[in-house]
Amino acid sequence: MIVPPDTVSLHDYERHFATRADPAVRAYVAGAGADGITRRANRESLDRLRLMPRALRDLSGATARSDLFGEALEYPIIVAPTAYHRLVHPDGEKATATAASLTRTWMTVSTQASVTLEEIAETARCPLWFQLYMQPRRDDTLSLVRRAEAAGYKALVLTVDAAVNGLRNAEQRAGFRLPAGVSAVNLAGMEPTGFQPARPGSPVFQGMLRDAPTWASVEWLCSATRLPVLLKGILNPDDVAPAIEAGARGIIVSNHGGRTLDSLPASIDALPPVAAEAAGRVPVLMDGGIRRGTDILKALALGASAVMVGEPILHALAVGGVAGVAHMLTILQTELEVAMALTGRARLTDIDRSAIWTP
Repeated sequence: MIVPPDTVSLHDYERHFATRADPAVRAYVAGAGADGITRRANRESLDRLRLMPRALRDLSGATARSDLFGEALEYPIIVAPTAYHRLVHPDGEKATATAASLTRTWMTVSTQASVTLEEIAETARCPLWFQLYMQPRRDDTLSLVRRAEAAGYKALVLTVDAAVNGLRNAEQRAGFRLPAGVSAVNLAGMEPTGFQPARPGSPVFQGMLRDAPTWASVEWLCSATRLPVLLKGILNPDDVAPAIEAGARGIIVSNHGGRTLDSLPASIDALPPVAAEAAGRVPVLMDGGIRRGTDILKALALGASAVMVGEPILHALAVGGVAGVAHMLTILQTELEVAMALTGRARLTDIDRSAIWTP
């Protein structure tokens, strides 16, 4: 696979993906919930923020490096968990892990990966996190945790904002179905919920939520593993204290890329109050709409320790394979360094609210 020569930004990868991908796959990857209000807001809110530079600062020894959970993080960019990479490339998550390793980028592997978590770990030469959905049977959840621990994963990312799936109308209209040979292989052999609605009408309150996780579930998970647990999907600052009390070691401000409940706030707008409530007790990360190095700088200025990038990974993987993902991540790294240099911020610790222009 050859990266088209006019591909110089993440938007270019998205443009090429749109012309190449099967329409149903394209609808799944875009995956906006309902009317797409939240998905659009993620970009609109980032675009609305303006940066405030400082002139003639000493930039000698500039670096985008930091530390997170005792590991060196070369850039504050982490591959977000996205499902079914084999939808867009035959090597799936193994190709993504290879590209992440080439660019010294950490990767989060989805519970719904289309390659086993062990195979991905064998391929990767970068730190890996494992994203977890609580399973109906606690033993199945624990099995996934033990496998991740044994394979050398460095942290668990528990998604907490998807007790039920969002209503992704565009995906429904396109008739998306997983093709033969693509499945959530890490869940093979695990018992399904067995849920069957007892009467016509909406099934949601007929038992779909009987196994939905609670704060007690988070407390159990944190006590059951030696790995740090981050909670992904926190938007409300009132959820920060319960998260920390339950044992969470990190928070990821996320609206699930606009894929679950529509009309939620943009992640970048929810970030400052969550970060303020965390008050440095645990690291706060953010995902949702990141497409530029300037977006990363804005998130860091408003309280994030790092950002996660999801959908663009699939765009680049579909368009250019390993080379595409490595190129796309390098673009983001370069754009961040340029943004830091041109705003006079030699280190990530120099990036604070003063980097955001206030009219």
